[in-house]
Amino acid sequence: MNPARTVLQTRCVQVVSVACALLCLAGAAAAQVAVRGRQVYTAGPLGNIARGVVVISAEGKITDVGPQDRVRIPDGYRVLDAEIVTPGLIDAHCTVGLSGLYNQPHDSDQIESSAAIQPELRATDAYNSKDALVEWVRSFGVTTVHTGHAPGEVISGQTAVIKLSGDTVDEAVVLPVAAVAATLGPESFRQGSPGTRGKQISVLRQELIKAQEYLAKRRRPAEPDADAKKSEPPARDLRLEMLAAVLNKEVPLLVTAQRAQDIASALRLKAEFGIDLILDGAAESPLLIDQIKAAGVPVFVHPLMTRAFGEMENASVETPALLDKAGIPVAIQGGYEAYVPKARVVLFEAAIAAANGLSFDRALESVTIRPARVLKVDGRVGSLEVGKDGDVAMFDADPFEYTSHCIGVVINGRVVSQTPR
Repeated sequence: MNPARTVLQTRCVQVVSVACALLCLAGAAAAQVAVRGRQVYTAGPLGNIARGVVVISAEGKITDVGPQDRVRIPDGYRVLDAEIVTPGLIDAHCTVGLSGLYNQPHDSDQIESSAAIQPELRATDAYNSKDALVEWVRSFGVTTVHTGHAPGEVISGQTAVIKLSGDTVDEAVVLPVAAVAATLGPESFRQGSPGTRGKQISVLRQELIKAQEYLAKRRRPAEPDADAKKSEPPARDLRLEMLAAVLNKEVPLLVTAQRAQDIASALRLKAEFGIDLILDGAAESPLLIDQIKAAGVPVFVHPLMTRAFGEMENASVETPALLDKAGIPVAIQGGYEAYVPKARVVLFEAAIAAANGLSFDRALESVTIRPARVLKVDGRVGSLEVGKDGDVAMFDADPFEYTSHCIGVVINGRVVSQTPR
């Protein structure tokens, strides 16, 4: 026997075996899936279902949800079992994908400090779907994030809604422009930026007025003029275009403000310019509950385990319950921190809310359907309903208990994690 030929045959067999294994894995990833649970919390009209099942097609959409004794799982479906099944969790605001796991310059794209006003910066241009922090957060049941440029400049850039899956941001993005992120208070006092609250609001107001004038000029019909240049619309300006979108209510202004005085300033800007506003952080929001409710503004509450000092000295673990009791739409965020890992896991933050006045169902809603509604992506994510994306989180016990584990995550019908966390 020819030894060289034997080695070649062996290598060919190995290559074929590996190829077959990869094909099997690819087929499993794209296969139709049914997720069964002792308890299924849908966060939607179907409520909570004892011994429920969620059926997801090969196209990644939910085709049926209900009790196991009613819903038939078609032949050939991959069946996953868990004690508790919930919609994939949604982080209401973070910098995951722009902030990296290692806190090094090469993976830190969350803040650009060369200018105080920069609404033209796109979150999708900075997002890295391959960063290890994406996988880590996903392993705890988070399937969708509202991520983008961090607090730190008067306007730091845009945010986007992105799935924690896919090889590129183009495959993962749900909403490429979700909001324009602004910051009020000392967090954006930097060299070269406004250093007082009065200057911050003045600069922000002036930029919005410029955007109003820009809109008016672009809308004005061209008129014959001796000077042809005067009749032409102004040249495109990416900064003013984005602020014009805020003025047109195409996207909201997301304002990170912790102190009551800064929250009040944000509410005045909303009233003055008629814009849509989302309050972010809002540590002292319980002091202005009546004003926030009257303005019809939702709140993305700071991570509840944040350190209570400086601007956050009045942060409270009871804030979500207080806002919810008042009828204010509230969601919980993972937020941004300037040190490793730069993001908290909303599963644990919602658990703190559930232990401090917020019911289990409301706590779950604060990291599922509520942020989805505020961000206007509830047609796809946030609850387990027929027609929505097949995003599911699976747990071996109460997800808000410290000793429980997330044992499986499905995004768009694909199993992306089965490592217990």
